[in-house]
Amino acid sequence: MKDLDSYLNDHLAGSISALELIAHWAEVHKGEPLGSFFVATEREIKEDQDTLRNVMRSVGVEESKLRQAGAWAAEKIGRARLMMAGDEPGSLGLVLTLEGLIMGITGKKMMWRALSAANLSNASNWDFGELQRRADQQIEHTEIERMRAARRAFDGTGDRE
Repeated sequence: MKDLDSYLNDHLAGSISALELIAHWAEVHKGEPLGSFFVATEREIKEDQDTLRNVMRSVGVEESKLRQAGAWAAEKIGRARLMMAGDEPGSLGLVLTLEGLIMGITGKKMMWRALSAANLSNASNWDFGELQRRADQQIEHTEIERMRAARRAFDGTGDRE
């Protein structure tokens, strides 16, 4: 159970860090299409975080406040690097943020898959296959924005698909 505790708390910490970063970008680009993307992504990741918390409770895993605080602090430090690269639509900072977001969502997808494979008796209320598909959709939508951001950052043609 100790391994499951550590694994789930690591993923919860990752979601906390992701939500902090996404909230920043949503605010920076408020009223723009990019801001709307971040608001929608934030809502979906918050829903997934709530699901993870429910799974944790159902299998008897307590949330680690220390890991949550560490994730919050790590996001602030990581954001400083991203801000050095810029936070406007044509910046490297946006490309790096979206790449990091895709990595985090991929990790979440792998977590849902691992939980499905573990066949935990108290976690049978969740459709882990559907949660994996949801993560795939999040990756797909984020990749569209990442490609747009990369074009703007690297060759100035971000309006092309």
